[in-house]
Amino acid sequence: MKIYKGKVALVTGGTGSLGRAIALKLAERAGRIGVHYFQDRKEALAIIKKIEELGTEASALKADLTSPAGAKKLMRMVEEKWGRVDILVNNYGPFLEQTWEKTSAEDWLYLFQTNVLASFELIKAVVPGMKVRRWGRIINIGFHRAGQMVAFPYIMPYAAAKTSLLILTRTAALTLSRYGITVNMVSPGLIEGGRLPRLVDSSSSAPMGKAEDVAEAVSFLASEEASAISGTNLIVAGTWKL
Repeated sequence: MKIYKGKVALVTGGTGSLGRAIALKLAERAGRIGVHYFQDRKEALAIIKKIEELGTEASALKADLTSPAGAKKLMRMVEEKWGRVDILVNNYGPFLEQTWEKTSAEDWLYLFQTNVLASFELIKAVVPGMKVRRWGRIINIGFHRAGQMVAFPYIMPYAAAKTSLLILTRTAALTLSRYGITVNMVSPGLIEGGRLPRLVDSSSSAPMGKAEDVAEAVSFLASEEASAISGTNLIVAGTWKL
């Protein structure tokens, strides 16, 4: 059932395991899906094929989000294709694992550009149209410990970037609610086949999550039924967050 019938969704970082799951879940319910990728065109086209098999129109969109120009290019491609974005999922966000002493200023800049500023640019680009239509869904993908003021010896700039993204999420939610636009964050924990290996306690009995769990949360927040939910950080991490 196309509960987002007629809506256009854009998923960044669509070729990773999480982006793929989100794109496929939204494709079950949306009218048109833009799947962003940077390098893996083969995987992007494979995802597009699966989406089209669900009866949903889709397009693979290549853009380099390591620069502001890349975000502008991506939005231009979507607008030329469909003229709008109703549902924006900012999933793209590279990860770096190393000790803070070995982290360079360039690493910090790279992680903030890709995890925060790319999302910032895309949000700014989609908001004017959403305001006119009085409807929009913006969902940023975070990290289950974003916002915690604790030590992160191996992922300090990544954690700082995701915390900044959470602040952006809540600020945008506060200012856009009057236009029927919701802005939320979905923060995954440890996912099967995913990353953050040094955060894993091998003695823990907490089960790993699945990308599909996160995709379900994103799908709900993109729906009409979630119209009263905005500024929320929905943590999909089982007991890893405890």
